[in-house]
Amino acid sequence: MPYYVYKIGPLNILDKLGIVDSFKAAKSLANEERKKLLPNGGQTVKMIFADNELAAEDILSQPREGEVGLIGDDY
Repeated sequence: MPYYVYKIGPLNILDKLGIVDSFKAAKSLANEERKKLLPNGGQTVKMIFADNELAAEDILSQPREGEVGLIGDDY
């Protein structure tokens, strides 16, 4: 399975930056792309290990458990 590297912008818009076969190459690509981002630009770069591009985008689009938001009485 390959590693997919994505830039995630405001409103969770995914922009695929590359598909890489090894962890080391994916990490290097992600770190290089992170250096190009503006500090307060609202964008992040993430890499994901998935069967295919559709699965990678699905995983990255799902909210992670415990993310900041209206959870229980925390509002």
